[in-house]
Amino acid sequence: MKNFKLLLLAASVSGLTALAASDVVPSLDPAVVNAKTAHVTFENDRVRVLDAVLPPGGKEQLHSHPPYLIYVIAGGKTRSHGADGTTSESEFVAGQTIFREPLTHWAENIGTTTIHVLLVELKQPR
Repeated sequence: MKNFKLLLLAASVSGLTALAASDVVPSLDPAVVNAKTAHVTFENDRVRVLDAVLPPGGKEQLHSHPPYLIYVIAGGKTRSHGADGTTSESEFVAGQTIFREPLTHWAENIGTTTIHVLLVELKQPR
């Protein structure tokens, strides 16, 4: 468990440092590390859109996002695990739109319904 916490801390520090220089840390790209649950549906020089589905009991891998919006298609209960070891629980409601600052985390579906969201990641102007 101690090694896992050290790994999460290292990922957090390197992820946050890299986020300052780029939009998503390649090794923590949600479309790569969570390829079974999230895929890119659109991308240009300003945004990237991911379609993500997480069934009840499903767990993501650690990943990073630049600033982003979440649009909830089908809601449910989640627990988010920050790279620093913090956790928080929330409930997504269909039709809800949420803005989040850059984040390195992993989440799990702790409810009884499949969660379906669109994530709109904002890119830095070039």
